Amino acid sequence: MTETTQTTTAPPGSDEPRSPEFRLAMGALQRLRQDLFHDAFAYRPLPPMRVVGPISRRLPERMRRYAVWTPHLAVGAAAFLVLLIAASGNDGSGSFGDLLTVVLSVSPVLLTLLRPVGAFWLSMAATPLIAMFGTEWSDWPWPAAAFAAHLVVLTVVAARTRPRIAAWMWALTAAYGLLVEILFGGGHYSSNSVPFLFVSALALLVVTVRQVRREAEQEVTAQQTVTAHERSKRTLLEERTTIARELHDVVAHHMSVVAIQAEAAPYRVENPPPELEKAFATIRENAVAALTELRRVLGVVRAEDYEAPDAPQPTLADLEGLLANVREAGLAVDKVVTGAVRELPQGVELSAYRIVQEALSNTLRHAPGATARVEIGYVLGGLGLRIVNGPAPAPTLVKSPHGAGHGITGMRERVSMLNGEMTADRTDDGGYEVTVFLPVPLAEEPA
Repeated sequence: MTETTQTTTAPPGSDEPRSPEFRLAMGALQRLRQDLFHDAFAYRPLPPMRVVGPISRRLPERMRRYAVWTPHLAVGAAAFLVLLIAASGNDGSGSFGDLLTVVLSVSPVLLTLLRPVGAFWLSMAATPLIAMFGTEWSDWPWPAAAFAAHLVVLTVVAARTRPRIAAWMWALTAAYGLLVEILFGGGHYSSNSVPFLFVSALALLVVTVRQVRREAEQEVTAQQTVTAHERSKRTLLEERTTIARELHDVVAHHMSVVAIQAEAAPYRVENPPPELEKAFATIRENAVAALTELRRVLGVVRAEDYEAPDAPQPTLADLEGLLANVREAGLAVDKVVTGAVRELPQGVELSAYRIVQEALSNTLRHAPGATARVEIGYVLGGLGLRIVNGPAPAPTLVKSPHGAGHGITGMRERVSMLNGEMTADRTDDGGYEVTVFLPVPLAEEPA
């Protein structure tokens, strides 16, 4: 059996090692000093309330501007209630003691609006003074005014600070009640410390639970925001990877054609001059080198199980096949083409096809049973797309859970890659509309 001895290193200047219990007690005192003594009377005004609740949103604009001061109004109402309790407990003679009792009862409650921790200490100091100058002898050591005032102060300060401060305040309040009963309890038949501690513990528990729940909701909301941002970023990177793969296939195909034609061109001319043969050989070498570099650079975005498609990448000429597939899936879709149909650069054709494909897929997922319309406009300087769908005819239909919900992100990425413009928003009838313009420089358009 091996015996392990744990030693505690003594701090510099001490003769004996400090035990874990001592360090725990010193840590507790340090936290107490930090929470209730350090800058106890610092100026911390109660900020206006944020009007974000389900009830406050329905208020008129004028009432909503005043609704932000609801916490201040609640504290003021509590102070007025304490004032009534303090006034009712006096003998009505209007003496200095009566006035002092009222002031000492109301002041800590109002101070919670500006200096919450200082209001607690003021209430603790005012309690024995209220008991000394007051005329009540049945409620001890918490006269009715002190009972109500300190309970309100504990609740408000706990709501404005951390749960640990609420525990410290309750512990100091309990210590005060116990000390007063031990030192001055001989001349009193009963004490209301236990009822006060019980009621204040319930109030602080409710406030603390509400605070913990609110902090948890804020943390969950923040985490959901971060998760949604990360998911959107991951979807964007995946879409960029897909675009890079497709462009790799498109450019690789064209570079291969250039290399083959450059190699075969000299044989199509009888007795070509050496300069021409050398020029075509240079073209072929550059095309092969560019193709090699392209595969080397863009090959890193391919997954290990990715296989280049056997067929060429789709273009707008293949749109009828896509529409036939979505019609078989239950989507009634029409296609309208305006302008002079012409062949566009393959990158533009591929992006346009993918945008239409994603827009129709979103319609199938989010508006099952709706009708859709695809409009393609060949205009001077570019290509216009408009994909619009109506609302789902049966809201009870179950929407498809497939898809990451970021199809719009992929479409925007394709449009941004081609320096185009895109809008996507709901229509007045409850449907959805995607409008895209992909510019095509005139110099790049085939003759």
